[in-house]
Amino acid sequence: MTMRPLALLALLLLALPARAQQLPPEQTALKAHVQFLASDALRGREAGTRDYDRAAEYVAAQMLAAGLTPAGEKGSWFQPVKLTHYRPSEKARWTLTRGGAAIPLQFGIDFVNGAVPATPDFTAEGGIVFAGYGVVYPEAQIDDYRGLDVRGKIVAILGGLPSGIPNDVAAHLSDDEQKARFAEARGARAVIVLESAAARADMPFETIVPFWNYARSGWAGPDGRANMISPGAPVVGYVGPAGAEKLFAGSAIRWRDVLAAERQAKPLPRGPLTGTLRVASKTSVTMRDTRNVIGMIEGSDPALKNQYLVLSAHLDHVGVGEAVNGDAIYNGAMDNAVGVGMILEIARAFRKSGTRPRRSILFVALTAEEKGLIGSDYFARHPTVPREGLMADLNIDMPIFTYALQDLVILGGERSTLGPALAAAAATEGLKTVPDPEPEEMFFVRSDHYSFVQSGIPAVSIDTGPGGTGAVDQRAFLDQHYHKPSDDLSLPFDWASAAKYLRVTYTAARAIADAQERPRWNKGDFFGTQFKGYGAE
Repeated sequence: MTMRPLALLALLLLALPARAQQLPPEQTALKAHVQFLASDALRGREAGTRDYDRAAEYVAAQMLAAGLTPAGEKGSWFQPVKLTHYRPSEKARWTLTRGGAAIPLQFGIDFVNGAVPATPDFTAEGGIVFAGYGVVYPEAQIDDYRGLDVRGKIVAILGGLPSGIPNDVAAHLSDDEQKARFAEARGARAVIVLESAAARADMPFETIVPFWNYARSGWAGPDGRANMISPGAPVVGYVGPAGAEKLFAGSAIRWRDVLAAERQAKPLPRGPLTGTLRVASKTSVTMRDTRNVIGMIEGSDPALKNQYLVLSAHLDHVGVGEAVNGDAIYNGAMDNAVGVGMILEIARAFRKSGTRPRRSILFVALTAEEKGLIGSDYFARHPTVPREGLMADLNIDMPIFTYALQDLVILGGERSTLGPALAAAAATEGLKTVPDPEPEEMFFVRSDHYSFVQSGIPAVSIDTGPGGTGAVDQRAFLDQHYHKPSDDLSLPFDWASAAKYLRVTYTAARAIADAQERPRWNKGDFFGTQFKGYGAE
């Protein structure tokens, strides 16, 4: 029997959950984006796959519907990104020469070589200089290169950091690739990292050896060369205790004294080591195509429209993986389909207001965040608008909406004028802004705004806060659903909180885009100074 259309419609409406019927339009629009982007049909949106490309096409279509203009390459919505995957391709041979005698260093016993994707067949030879932790941090009067000449040398550094460095800065400086920047700036040829006592207690060298050729990801520039932070002095390998003993033998500095100083949190001895070292590494590099999605609202002020505020959110997730309870699709609803939905609805709010912002706004759905902030790093270094016009980034990454929102955490907000702008916008919705309650998680360097920071651009990531039940609910999400198939639309989304977050971000973006003065770093801020950002000096 065929049911009459009106009767069928009535039954369908009754079958819908009551909450779905009651959502206001603003919340329904957000949920609709998440419903599609986190659906099984997109299979987790892994960057470099057709599943991600389908998601990118959806975002481009939604940007068009929101009234944006394309701001990718060649008049399109897209910025192509060449995604690299690389790993060491063979076990290297290193040789230490001392007093005319060659002392082979044994792979897997003394060292393991790392990948050097910018120079797939890398070799370097020179004297050895031990530069302590290899850190320069003037704010704490730390300069491990003071008094050292490392030009043309192989620099050996100890993994880890000296004490007394603030959390955000420590998160940045603890990365060995970042440390290599200091060696490169002083003319070194390569960097090797020595296992610290702390690292040995956590994960001994011997347990790392079987994973020596693990794959990593990055991007290749328009010239096809794989990007590296310090291509002139790359980190070429990791040295265990047996190898360190060989390197320090016969030198004025003893390896045991280095470890003793580390354990006692005292300054490490530094200086040249006896002999020369030849290091090498061969690297296999493969590439895939992916893309950022970029739309724009052009500013209305002729004097300011060439300044660009970026609203960013990563579109990718981790794809299909190990099955949990029979489900192998990692949908990424909270991480970060909801963030992409946010920037689309903020764009729609600007258009709906009927008043264009004074400055231009770029809405950027970023690729390959899950592989190491790759899409954002590429965009920050190769923007589709004049680079000097990029003035700020507001990033949305995995705001957790499973509870009634009471406050926000603005990662990086204390470093520039963006923090006060977000605090003022939050107050309009009765929300506070509070410090990061878990700085040990190093969220500051784990989200796409960090790529903009490293290009000297004031940037923040806007997180939901711990107020009310926030701390408990966030921990529950991180423990039970983060990077798991259960991060899907079955989670108890509080869409009213999501809408409140949307209004705060829109209000802040509007204020920043319309302000007389562009955002600026706080004077003397470490990151602003380090990367020569506006207002820092």
